[in-house]
Amino acid sequence: MMYLISYSKKLFLTSVLIAVFGGIAFGAEPVLQQHPVLGNEDCVKCHAAAPADIAANGGAHKTSVTCQDCHNGHPPAVKNIIPLCSQCHGGKPHYKLADCQRCHSNPHTPRATKLAKNITDECVTCHSQQIVKLKQFKSKHTSLACTYCHNTHGKIPSCTQCHKPHSADMVAAECKQCHQAHMPTVIVYTSDTPNKNCASCHKNASHLLLATETKHKDVSCVMCHKDKHKMIPTCQSCHGEPHPAGMLARFTKCSDCHSIAHNLNRWEPKAAAKTAPAKPKKKH
Repeated sequence: MMYLISYSKKLFLTSVLIAVFGGIAFGAEPVLQQHPVLGNEDCVKCHAAAPADIAANGGAHKTSVTCQDCHNGHPPAVKNIIPLCSQCHGGKPHYKLADCQRCHSNPHTPRATKLAKNITDECVTCHSQQIVKLKQFKSKHTSLACTYCHNTHGKIPSCTQCHKPHSADMVAAECKQCHQAHMPTVIVYTSDTPNKNCASCHKNASHLLLATETKHKDVSCVMCHKDKHKMIPTCQSCHGEPHPAGMLARFTKCSDCHSIAHNLNRWEPKAAAKTAPAKPKKKH
């Protein structure tokens, strides 16, 4: 009886070995198979949220990589399946930053960033020219964190979000005609800049110019103060020397007779007499 059982075991084992190795030798499917390779279609059976996020806003995570490219294995065979961003991303200063999830909170929607508060260092790894301007041309903007204004990635805020417009009818788009956000104190302007934009800061000059009865009333501010903010031209730059040399030698400043450019007066003999040198008294 024991002999029959032992013989039966040997016969069974021999049959298994023949089936396995014989199948391999002739190209047939082996009886003992390896674990199957999973694909994205398998992951979605249990993990619905992540594939949905990738499909909606995955960027390159949707078009260039599969679930298995990032998640190398599955529990319980592999325990640590959450990869580091540096596994794929490198070669740029931005990728050397620590704690990627401060802004990229969902790796399945990597471009849907939620910026942390009061950050600058992360921003300037990509936006380098902006920080150069802020440091070179110091203003109140220099001390602000990037996210003070740009609280959403890619958002360019309106200047009027923080600043009052120069005039009641001024729209936000006009701010950029004179100011750059990252160097706001460096004021530039075009030849068609309206006087009302200047008047908001230079109130006294504007008031005098509007009150004058001379041709200067119809001249735009940028006609005289051109090319550079706070540039003060000489009268001669437009008018040349319209008076005889003798008169100019006696009255060396145009303002001796004509006051100032914003409150231009015509010839005023009384004013001229005050500035003229006194005649010597005759001796009796």
